[in-house]
Amino acid sequence: MSGVKEDRMLIAQRATRWTGLLALTLAALSVTGSVLAQEKAKGAVITLQKGGEIRIEFFPEDAPKTVENFVKLASQGFYDGQLFHRVEPGFVVQTGDPQSKTLKPGDPKLGTGGPGYTIKAEFNKRPHERGVVAMARTSDPDSAGSQFYMTVAPVNFLDGKYAVFGKVVGGKVAVDSIKVGDRIASIKITK
Repeated sequence: MSGVKEDRMLIAQRATRWTGLLALTLAALSVTGSVLAQEKAKGAVITLQKGGEIRIEFFPEDAPKTVENFVKLASQGFYDGQLFHRVEPGFVVQTGDPQSKTLKPGDPKLGTGGPGYTIKAEFNKRPHERGVVAMARTSDPDSAGSQFYMTVAPVNFLDGKYAVFGKVVGGKVAVDSIKVGDRIASIKITK
């Protein structure tokens, strides 16, 4: 009898070990698949609720983790329905605060929300030309999360202080026409 009991214990231990290895392998494949999908992302198309599209090209060589974060959030529908809470003529239009799905334009809380985490800054040498897409942040360099802005004019005094991760390659007229309260219908990642 004790031999049967030992055999059962040995089988249970092996099953537990194999289950653990299988779980680790599946987790590694999931992360690898996610990273590969994000590496293949070339850009995005932002569709505005009022009509119009903005096409963005990514700079993964300059801001890989920032691009990865944006792709992840956009792929989850995080930005869908959000509004542009900040519009500064001759400067930037900004969005990415999830609170904007429920708060009204002009609410003082707008611009303070994020995804619940922050990412490390990836400042780079890309100049802030018209049409640059970069991550917004607080005075803490590593405080970016989901909010991003698009420049409507050159703003070179921001160079090297924000993570530039893309540029507008189509729809600059749509960017120029954005008003506070305009909403994003969707952001689709392009391969």
